[in-house]
Amino acid sequence: MLNTNSSLKKFPTLPQVLLGFCCMLLSLFTFAQEETEEEALARMQAQLNGEVMSRPFLAERPKEVDNYIESMLKKNVKPPEYQGTYWRRGYTCRDLLRYNWTQYRNCRYYHRYHGRYYY
Repeated sequence: MLNTNSSLKKFPTLPQVLLGFCCMLLSLFTFAQEETEEEALARMQAQLNGEVMSRPFLAERPKEVDNYIESMLKKNVKPPEYQGTYWRRGYTCRDLLRYNWTQYRNCRYYHRYHGRYYY
């Protein structure tokens, strides 16, 4: 007489096979997803680096600004009101530097001449 219990223990049952298969798929999916996230982070970092490097670096150049202000004061030229699109309430001239060096320089002259920032 054959013992059926001993022969069943040698081979996994259908639920055990399905469970093992699902675990294997889940682990492969998780590994693939982690790779994708790392690649996505690397891609986003490269994109950010490209955006930062595409903008020109605008240094303050204080001597050049001071020379400009002194020359305009000697000529008695009144600085015009702000005509650009970047000025916001609460900004200082330094905030304009990220957009345009000329606007920064003109803001410094305006501030020196009037003793206040743009409205």
